[in-house]
Amino acid sequence: MTNPQFLMLVITGPSGAGKSSILKALPEEEFYFSVSHTTRAPRPGEVHGKDYYFISEKEFKEKIEKGEFLEWVKVHDTYYGTSKAEIEKAFSQGKHIVFDIEINGATRLKYLFKEQAVFVFIAPPDFSELEKRLLKRGTESKEKIEKRLLRAKEELKFIPWFDYVIINEDLETSISLLKSIIVAESARPYRLKALSLILNQVL
Repeated sequence: MTNPQFLMLVITGPSGAGKSSILKALPEEEFYFSVSHTTRAPRPGEVHGKDYYFISEKEFKEKIEKGEFLEWVKVHDTYYGTSKAEIEKAFSQGKHIVFDIEINGATRLKYLFKEQAVFVFIAPPDFSELEKRLLKRGTESKEKIEKRLLRAKEELKFIPWFDYVIINEDLETSISLLKSIIVAESARPYRLKALSLILNQVL
């Protein structure tokens, strides 16, 4: 299912940490952005098939039964899941794949792919800034924001488990850090397209 010549980039972090803003800087001609399924309603400006596949809870559960998900989770009464078909779509187009998912999904992919994937945690500079970002969205009640902040405290406990951590205080700096991680990981020996040719010449 996987191709070591292409990166599998798994990005996670608390809601409001800025994952989506950072990922927008990656070129679409090189990266395939895995689209998750969810049972929540679209937020203003979100597009079906681009931001998420917005489906009913009944449809979601049917996909679970059919074994169509790499991982899925229920968060705050909402289901989220990553389809197995997304990997094939990415590699068939000759692109690196990016998973923007929550912490439980990331741990599932870590179990499945181990060192074949690169795991990056995006963290906020502090909780007051995280709360400001969530309030600025204007899409959720104070109660839901408080739940997200409590969940964020639990998510931050997983930081040591990740390959890299980016504290998103300044967007441009965070984008630069992510691009540096991608360059470094792309240079690992087993990902080099020409590696087999080089080895044949020296062995």
